[in-house]
Amino acid sequence: MTDFTELETPALVVDLETMDHNLDRAADYAKSHAIALRPHIKTHKSPLLAREQLERGASGLTCATPYEAEVMSEVCDDLLVMYPPLGPRAQRLAQLAKRVRLTVALDSDVAANEMWRAAVGGGSRVRVLVEIDAGMHRVGVQSTADAVALGRRVESLPNLELAGIAFYPGHVRGPVSEHAAQIAALGMLVADTRAAFERAGLPMQTVSAGSTPTLWQTHQIDGVTEMRPGTYIFNDRTTAEIGACALDECALSVLATVVSTAVPGQAVIDAGAKALGREPMRGGTGDGFGCLASDPSVVVKSMSEEHGILDLSRSSWRPRLGERVRVLPNHVCIVVHLADVVYGLRDEAVVTSWPVAARGRGQPVL
Repeated sequence: MTDFTELETPALVVDLETMDHNLDRAADYAKSHAIALRPHIKTHKSPLLAREQLERGASGLTCATPYEAEVMSEVCDDLLVMYPPLGPRAQRLAQLAKRVRLTVALDSDVAANEMWRAAVGGGSRVRVLVEIDAGMHRVGVQSTADAVALGRRVESLPNLELAGIAFYPGHVRGPVSEHAAQIAALGMLVADTRAAFERAGLPMQTVSAGSTPTLWQTHQIDGVTEMRPGTYIFNDRTTAEIGACALDECALSVLATVVSTAVPGQAVIDAGAKALGREPMRGGTGDGFGCLASDPSVVVKSMSEEHGILDLSRSSWRPRLGERVRVLPNHVCIVVHLADVVYGLRDEAVVTSWPVAARGRGQPVL
């Protein structure tokens, strides 16, 4: 074992006891409500942690990129890729579908046709979920009529199997206590789409939904068969700010060192934008790009590439040079993607570490 103070900073550290608590809590919730848990691995990007989720009963895994899916195929043979399969993505996924049960989400005839051609060319079969726009207005068909039309198109294509629908309630980001109306609207959307599919004679085996902000309310969306939270394994400052977790349920932090106190009223740490990302709070009222785990009133008020500026104006804490701090990032998924390795702690000691194996795109050098 290594004392965490011996790590070179900035470094990602995870409190394993807290992570285990988060994993167990979500697994228990899914079981108690008979909803399949298909966690999104975009947060941790690690086969090691995916295995922890699967061992707790996860039905499969969700990925965003072909490379994530390829890496996760080492530990799971049931994968959902929640991203339109266009261009080389479709070809790559068709090859992966030869060795795993692959499902893709798509929202256009063009994507369906490209996935069909790739699957036929690759000699594989791919399950398809029609993605509907639940309110985020990022991707997804815009009406139940469009969903039915696309479903019919998928049904007509060989090597593709229509499995149902998917949506991402990413627009539901405010305080959890204020989600009721939006959750009710999601329930109506699912009911209308299920009814339209039934009238059209289309299969609706799967209704895939979910996010960490809405995790604990998923059972209130009648008809959902599986949920896809990602952030919950670690949680982050934003998740705590909106009330989807407690601050002490944030398992991952960025370990940093105070490198300067020369400017009055602030301290500089060695974790800047290349360690913390540059994402403001979404859905919450907090400012800055992260806060100290030990004193949330101290926020990272600004950054350059390798420097993070801590605002000390709301705290009596005055750091000394060389002091170690842990920063809770606003958005943990971005932070993990910026790192090569994560260190696991128990009682302040480093007991394990793992690579961020699905980081990047896995693209060849030409």
